[in-house]
Amino acid sequence: MKSKVYFTDFRANSRENLIDKLARLLDTAGIKNILAKNDLAGVKLHFGERGNAAFIRPLYISRIVKTIRETGAVPFLTDANTLYAGTRSDTPSHIKTAIENGFSYSSTDNAPIIIADGLRGNSEVEVEVNQKHCTHVHIGAEIAASDALIGVAHFKGHELSGFGGALKNIGMGCASRKGKLDQHSTVSPKIKKKKCQGCSECIKHCPANAIKLVDEKAQINPELCIGCGECIIRCTFHAVNIVWNQTIPVFLEKMMEYVKGVIKDKHGKIFFINFITNISPACDCLPYNDSPIVRDIGILASIDPVAIDQASVDLVNAEQALPESCLKKNRKKGEDKFKGLYPDVDWSMQLDYAEQIGIGSRNYDLVTMDTLSWKKTS
Repeated sequence: MKSKVYFTDFRANSRENLIDKLARLLDTAGIKNILAKNDLAGVKLHFGERGNAAFIRPLYISRIVKTIRETGAVPFLTDANTLYAGTRSDTPSHIKTAIENGFSYSSTDNAPIIIADGLRGNSEVEVEVNQKHCTHVHIGAEIAASDALIGVAHFKGHELSGFGGALKNIGMGCASRKGKLDQHSTVSPKIKKKKCQGCSECIKHCPANAIKLVDEKAQINPELCIGCGECIIRCTFHAVNIVWNQTIPVFLEKMMEYVKGVIKDKHGKIFFINFITNISPACDCLPYNDSPIVRDIGILASIDPVAIDQASVDLVNAEQALPESCLKKNRKKGEDKFKGLYPDVDWSMQLDYAEQIGIGSRNYDLVTMDTLSWKKTS
């Protein structure tokens, strides 16, 4: 059975600006059907790393929030802290970065920012999924507790998954620090002895007592390590390193199993919006963004995260690459832009596996909203 994906381009005129056009898209796609009065509705987005400017404009987020409020639901903006030590690795820094990037009360229709996995990324709920790789997944507690979830993704290229869209936004983005580490690595973090100062901060905060000092250097016992990632953030000398050893196919499948966990208890209460704009070649987690690979295309909305990502890929691949982008291969219309960026990543695996485990369908009907015709008034 085909899923419906609703699309609008960025054409506008004096009768309907882009913000109003976004509102019409949301109404047409049925966002209000998933919401009820007093629902606590999480708007899951990426606030952008400091120095990155490709994230979704707060002006658009404000209109999404306003639409949610019109149903009587209570919206809040949310994301989970990062696994790596950046400008969003703890809640105070994360909120500060969001505000610096323009996500203030005044710019987002007074929506509060609630970081889903707590002060340091370890406030989580364990969700049973019983899939090939994961029996349980670790989801940010506030996302798990929300009544409804609206995933708002900036569609772009990604170094590990080929592209990042609706599925990655909630599969990786809603995971706690432990969940992110689970997806990226199969072994414990490693101590870089040259950087370790023997300060014992990681030892003090390890919940499993898996770290000790040996010759004044921290050492992790892999048999005791529970993979929470607390030591990574606690170390101010950047001496604790993630072992990025997960193979791409397993990483993609694990990420889809996390999607399964996020949506498990939200049947009929999820909605997805993809902004195919500023289509940068890499993730918004980087402290910069390179030139877009194709032109701005439009906005998609659907209740099916698999279908909306498939449609987004198809729309990008139908474009001619921009002349000044880093894309050197597959530049013509109809060629696979994401394979051109990352030839060793088979991005389709995530969609195939998501379909296989019942998350959604790759088959879709694209419902295109026309721009309202301009009419001269007398």
